[in-house]
Amino acid sequence: MSKAKGSLSVNGVSLVYSAGEKSVLALDGISFEVRPNEFTVIVGPSGCGKSSLLYIAAGLTDATSGHIHTGGQMVTGPGADRGMVFQAYTLFPWLTVRNNVGYGLKRKGIAAAERQKVVDYYLGEVGLAAFADHYPKQLSGGMMQRVAIARALANDPDILLMDEPFGALDSQTRHTMQRLLLRVWEHAQKTVAFVTHDIDEAILLGDRVIVMTARPGKVKADIRIDIPRPRDPEIVLEPEFIAIKRRIINELRDEIDETH
Repeated sequence: MSKAKGSLSVNGVSLVYSAGEKSVLALDGISFEVRPNEFTVIVGPSGCGKSSLLYIAAGLTDATSGHIHTGGQMVTGPGADRGMVFQAYTLFPWLTVRNNVGYGLKRKGIAAAERQKVVDYYLGEVGLAAFADHYPKQLSGGMMQRVAIARALANDPDILLMDEPFGALDSQTRHTMQRLLLRVWEHAQKTVAFVTHDIDEAILLGDRVIVMTARPGKVKADIRIDIPRPRDPEIVLEPEFIAIKRRIINELRDEIDETH
């Protein structure tokens, strides 16, 4: 288990849901390591527990057994070392963009001048400096997700946990957000654990792709993405990309076939 800042260690994590008198095993002995500054993507069939695993890492859900360590410390609840970005746009509608991004800093007691400096920097990073005084209802879906990413980064977490953050966006906006995220990730040097259903997105973004089985979720494959960065979206047409995509599709197809 790595104790390095930004490391993420998942050790034998299982999760059982209780549904009345019945119990459902959602995760079954999941184990893997994410190195500092690594971009790891998790894919798997619907209902395999991908999002639940991220919630456990965030400290928002308790594992039934096993544990997760970040930077060598066991996760027992939410912490400043982790930032979470959800698929839904979890912004405060009564706060401006600037105040949404700076909310966590204000809660920490960061002085107003320093808070504004940090907020302005990250609004610039996500291309929303001109919208600092707007309210969420005045923004598009893609813009609201940019605010959510800026808010998570402004708190300076070591690890960014992202649960299908672009799943609700149209294709063009999604591609724009993917390029934005990679640029910000390269600048900020954060560890990222990213859940998605989109295989192209997984390969385009990730240093590695972890493929999970159907419920109960287990690690089926751990695939290194040895495609040089920066990666242009047109890489999806290249033989090396197609070969990795075919492998992931086959791994997932086996899982879908076994559930029918």
